[in-house]
Amino acid sequence: MGEIILSVVFMIPVYGLLIWSYLDPEESLLFGKRWMYNEEPELSDEAIRYTKFASIVAMVGFPFVIISFLFEIYLLRFSLVIIPLVMLFGAFKIFAGKKDA
Repeated sequence: MGEIILSVVFMIPVYGLLIWSYLDPEESLLFGKRWMYNEEPELSDEAIRYTKFASIVAMVGFPFVIISFLFEIYLLRFSLVIIPLVMLFGAFKIFAGKKDA
């Protein structure tokens, strides 16, 4: 029971960061890196879309991973393979759809 409570408490800030990353991807991508630029950097649409996509996949995928380890549901551990594959295919779709001008 203690592991469940501790997991929920630690997942609250992670979900907060993921929600922030989805709602404001420009700020989350540049967090801690603004000092490197003299002017405001311009982020590509693909980077913004990938950040939003990765946030959504992580928000959906993390509970499956956490539940599989807490309750030892071995079928859900297959999500450790599925989540990176979804991220890879999503990145491929986002970046391959870019048209060279």
